[in-house]
Amino acid sequence: MRAIRVAPVALLGAAACLLTAPAASAGVPAGGTPTSFTPTITPSTVAPGGRVTLGAVGCASDATAFSGVFDTTTIPSGKSATATVDQGAKRGAVYEVTFRCGTATRTANLTITSPATTSPTTSSTAIPNGVLGGLGGSVGTVDSTEIAAGAALVAVASAGTFHVLRRRRRTGRQH
Repeated sequence: MRAIRVAPVALLGAAACLLTAPAASAGVPAGGTPTSFTPTITPSTVAPGGRVTLGAVGCASDATAFSGVFDTTTIPSGKSATATVDQGAKRGAVYEVTFRCGTATRTANLTITSPATTSPTTSSTAIPNGVLGGLGGSVGTVDSTEIAAGAALVAVASAGTFHVLRRRRRTGRQH
């Protein structure tokens, strides 16, 4: 008997979850190739001759990265690859790195360190934009539709809990 009382609330919660599911898979069309992926370069500031790790987060196939300061590099799906920056890279310059995943392309910047102007005992490497933090490490903006869906789920769960507790109180008084 008790399971029958809780079943409508459980079904309502499951329906709410199913209604919000299409928003999570919006980046992958019917063909399975993602239309959006996030390129990564670590570190984003490097000296000439240094090595960088390249990644294409969200790319379901092998990706390619190319720039004027290193050879074209293939990034295996779900992994990263390393590239060595040319010794002749101009210090203080910012180079654009192009990433290609299927038919989609994205760009990211790679900064070459400037010559040291301080004593050798102090660090001359500056992080130009700081660390990307917040939102659990994800990159992007918060969509108002997602906020509304989350608020609706909380409201439905609260209403269901209130309803179940109220019915429980009523049945307790009758016995």
